Amino acid sequence: MTYQMPDNKWLYDLFRRVDRDGSGAINAVELQSALSNGTWSPFNGETVRLMIGMFDKDKSGAINYQEFTALWDYVTRWLNCFKSFDRDNSGNIDRNELKQALTTFGYRLSDNFYTIIVRKFDRKSSGSIYFDDFIQLCVLLQSLTSAFRQHDTDQDGWIQIDYERFLTMVFDVCIV
Repeated sequence: MTYQMPDNKWLYDLFRRVDRDGSGAINAVELQSALSNGTWSPFNGETVRLMIGMFDKDKSGAINYQEFTALWDYVTRWLNCFKSFDRDNSGNIDRNELKQALTTFGYRLSDNFYTIIVRKFDRKSSGSIYFDDFIQLCVLLQSLTSAFRQHDTDQDGWIQIDYERFLTMVFDVCIV
């Protein structure tokens, strides 16, 4: 595969280093090695697969350089967002910081639901969510909200669907 020199040499060099097999595309394992969640541990594999699915326009299971640059910009924007809500600069977001973030995004959720979210996305049982899990949570929440809104035709926050349609909606969003 022939690489085309991009405008951002640093990002291009990173892409080439991460593309270990020289195929011109990065799979989930290769991408995981390029991303950092700020804890020196690997980026959440599920988040990586979710992002590959979002940016893999040709559905090859890997991303080319152009897709990688779009993904890198996406991750950078999420990182800036994450840092703006990590008020104590701990490198993770606790329940209160998460509530502030999601409220800013327009979500009005119960305190009980925030407890559920933190428990679901807190892989280290620390009472907080790390950057990569925050991305996964936000993408999932946004996708589920979009799926819900397709059925909420009068925009009143209520839908009536049968169980199979509900399962289809959830599996379409959650299974990458």
